[in-house]
Amino acid sequence: MTRWLVTGAGGMLGTDLVAALTSRGEPVTGLDRAGLDVTDAAAVTDAIAGRPPDVVVNCAAWTAVDDAEAAEARALAVNAGGAANLAAACAVLGARLVQISTDYVFAGDAGRPYAVGDVPAPRTAYGRTKLAGERAVLDRLPGSAYVVRTAWLYGAHGPNFVRTMIKLADQRPTVDVVEDQHGQPTWTADVAAQIIALVHSSAAPGIYHATSSGQTTWFGLAREVFGLLGADPARVRPIPSSALLRPAPRPACSVLGHSAWAGPQGPGVRPIGDWRPALHRAFPDLVAAQQAAAAG
Repeated sequence: MTRWLVTGAGGMLGTDLVAALTSRGEPVTGLDRAGLDVTDAAAVTDAIAGRPPDVVVNCAAWTAVDDAEAAEARALAVNAGGAANLAAACAVLGARLVQISTDYVFAGDAGRPYAVGDVPAPRTAYGRTKLAGERAVLDRLPGSAYVVRTAWLYGAHGPNFVRTMIKLADQRPTVDVVEDQHGQPTWTADVAAQIIALVHSSAAPGIYHATSSGQTTWFGLAREVFGLLGADPARVRPIPSSALLRPAPRPACSVLGHSAWAGPQGPGVRPIGDWRPALHRAFPDLVAAQQAAAAG
């Protein structure tokens, strides 16, 4: 039986991953930010040595994209320093490490899905710090590390775009949403299942993309949410990215390719399916979570 340790277990993906492992009867220790500060090398060593796992999944991250522009050193300490600390501890104990990364390592201007081997070119502080984390892990654990890039995440256990649209549909007559950013809305429960399948497949170490198949825009996603709520999708109005001034530029195209899953060296695991059926499956839990948050 594989023994797991999940850092960042209080976040949206970490929560779903711990729940998925628990439901499978797999031994898992989940540590949230209060339980483990990944920037503290001694604490990381103690945590892993005290609960020797076979696999560590690092969901701990600085994810405040705009805030990172003014605090890149702090974001780097978490996203790269924390990853390096975990990799060093895993190297000593012989554990495998799954490092969660992001589409922001790319410039977002390719106009086609990014392959795992495409050269990264981050345009934001967040992207630079996550890329540094990827490299720290792959350099220290070349034979036993996975980098799993994902994007446009939503889930029941944290703030995200889908839950925001559910809230705004109840509060505003119309909502303005950008129509010129393309990506793959991805349910955290699907990413959790993909991570588990990847580890159990004994796949070659390296980089994998775990996003839903297909693509849409934030505008298209918002209209889908309104439709699922029984609200008029026409209440969602399209705007260009230039209408929103943000410290960090957003990628015009965050679509990630999935060929590594089925290639000659791939794990033989199916990529995550289309984004729209996944959203439909997730939607009851998302609505319930948002209603609970509003009531609380």
